[in-house]
Amino acid sequence: QVQVAESGGGLVQAGGSLRLSCEVSGRTFNRDDMGWYRQAPGKKREFVAAMSWSGSIINYHGNVKGRFTISRDNAKNTVYLQMNNLNPVVTAIYFCVVDAPLTPDSPNNPLDELWGQGTTATVSP
Repeated sequence: QVQVAESGGGLVQAGGSLRLSCEVSGRTFNRDDMGWYRQAPGKKREFVAAMSWSGSIINYHGNVKGRFTISRDNAKNTVYLQMNNLNPVVTAIYFCVVDAPLTPDSPNNPLDELWGQGTTATVSP
């Protein structure tokens, strides 16, 4: 059974940093495109970042470029999202997605994607 487990969320002050992790088990991780989405209170879920299985393609939502970095360690079946210089507007539940779309405009494919339960990042003023 495939499991997708996010961790690393928490409460941080504005200007601080968080590093989210997502460990995938029960699947050949090193052939999966991986992504991060988020859902802020009262808003729709949105694309944050994605990385191809090889690491050769990386895309970010425009408002996180330069502050967020996606990376992966295939030996650990883990993808990361380093979030720096945080501000309260990025407060959201962050979800890890296996077989994710690689761009913000690509359609989701619910039949193939696997989503974790999410981890909450809260940024205080």
